[in-house]
Formats: sequence, structure tokens, C-alpha cells
Amino acid sequence: MARIAVIGSGAVGGYYGGRLALAGHDVRFLVRSELDAWRARGLRVFSVAGDFCLDPVQCFARPEEIGEVDWVVCALKATAIGEARELIAPCVGPGTRILALMNGLGNEPLLAEWFGGERVFGGMAFVCINRGEPGVIHHLAYGRVSIGHFQDDARQTAELAGLLGSGGIEVVVAPNLLYARWEKLCWNIPFNGLSVAAGGVGTRSILDDPELRATAERAMREVVAAGNADLAAHGNEARLDEDDVVARMFAQTDVMGDYRTSMVIDYVLGRPLEVEAILGNPVRRARELGVSTPTMATLYALVRQADLVRRGVRQSLTAEDVAAPQSVV
Repeated sequence: MARIAVIGSGAVGGYYGGRLALAGHDVRFLVRSELDAWRARGLRVFSVAGDFCLDPVQCFARPEEIGEVDWVVCALKATAIGEARELIAPCVGPGTRILALMNGLGNEPLLAEWFGGERVFGGMAFVCINRGEPGVIHHLAYGRVSIGHFQDDARQTAELAGLLGSGGIEVVVAPNLLYARWEKLCWNIPFNGLSVAAGGVGTRSILDDPELRATAERAMREVVAAGNADLAAHGNEARLDEDDVVARMFAQTDVMGDYRTSMVIDYVLGRPLEVEAILGNPVRRARELGVSTPTMATLYALVRQADLVRRGVRQSLTAEDVAAPQSVV
């Protein structure tokens, strides 16, 4: 059995780490804001795949308390990537490998720079999951993880697939890591982006409104174009099939109900949004490659501004502002 550190024990880290612990692995969770609740009541998961509870659960306030492990599952928000190095480092020994179970583009290169590319993997979770009260996770649908190795080492990727599979987790081995990242962005960019840009809505509002649905499709097709250009630029032969991606992503989203994306939850609660990892980095990469992505770029501009206003970094107009007389020059 493997020793596993989960760095970032939110909905994603808690769920997948919990599955691995349930399978008998030695899983140690880094828990900060909800530590007292985890210690008092354990980790409770209400899941379409079967409810479970880990009580007691191995949870720690500091990574130094976790110590060296075989695997680190980094499930931090992309907004916390700046903290990842100091949180992961105390858990890394000579043979430790690191799985970035995170959203967006650009996480694995940073981890490779800090810890060496040979030990870095990426995982893209396609899952409907939300946190409830402290120490509670609600798994609503799906759950597969698409994985790849930073250096596309097939043998190491197979080892990771075996680890995740031992926890009953559905695993897809992607043609390569870059392919997997862009494939996940095909969903994240249109649905996370529009859920905020449309004023704070769930997926049903996007799907049921003809204009929003059409905008989501345009964005998705742009993501495919940018992703395929990036794959070509890296010398990878794999390509995303545009029509297949659009049909598959919409079919899967149609049965989710009115799902609240991770970005809209953060937006409503006033937390920083993963806007750069999910929107900004892909838009910048498309520009570097000369790929036109007007819908993606518009979503990025709108969501970035909404994030700054929601967190009070920039000011929005108030009723008093509108009522006050203004001069025209």
C-alpha cells in the first residue's frame, strides 16, 4: 500500500484521497481551515457511487507533520499555486512522485521546475462535486480522472493508473498530458467562464438559453483550435476532434442538472477565481500561436473584471453613483 499526502483537502482532494484511504492506502490529508471539524467528526462523503466516512481520519495542520510519502496529490486551487512549493516540499523524498489534480494550464511546468519533471504528473478530474459543511463532501456525478506524465513516460503513467484504479477511481490514460489539459479546458473555459460572466448562474441556465449555449459552443470550438495548435507546436501527433468534443461535452453537461461550477461558487462566496489558470493562460497561449479566440478572450476579460470587482479590488457603480450628477467633457 502507498503512503499518500493530499495537499489541498477541498472537495476534489478530499473525495479522491478518501477513495484511496478507503482502499487501504496510508492517506494523510493537509487540512487547514476545517481541521477541527475533521478531527471531531472525520471526513464524510455523500456519493452517487456509495457514501462513506473516514473516522478517524489522518489530518494534519502542517506538511512537516505528514513527512515523506510515496505520492503527493496536489489538489490546491490554481490560485494557490504560489504556496504549492513550500507545502509539498516537506513531503518529498528521493522516490516521491507528484500528481497535480488541479484546474487550468501551467501548473505542471512549475512543479517540474521545482521538483523535477520526471516525478510530475497531471490529473484532470471530470466530476460534479461540492463541499458541504466542514468535513462533508457531496459527490453528485461522474468521477473519472484523465492522467498523463509531464515527460510522457508511459510506464510511470501506468503506475499512477494502477494506484488510482485501486481506489475504484475510473482512469483514462490520455494520449499525452498536454492533450488532457486542453480537453479539460474544453469544458472549463465555456462553463466556468459563462457561469460568472452571465452574472452567477448554474449550467442549466447556460444550456437553456440559446444565446448562452451558442456562446459556450463557440468558446469550446476555439479551445479545440488552440489546443490542437499547441499540440502541433510541441510535436505531438494527437488531436482533439472538434465535433466529437462539442457533442460529448454538451451531452455530459445536459444530464448534470443545474450544476454549480467551482468558479461560480468561488465568485458567489467572494473568493479569488482561478481566472488566470483556466482562462488567462490558454488565451495567452493561443495568441502566441496565432490562433484567433475572440470568445475565449472576451470571457477572460469579463471574468477577470468580475473577480476584481467582487473581491473589492476594483469598484463597481452604486445606486448613489448613478443618482449623483455628472459632468460631460
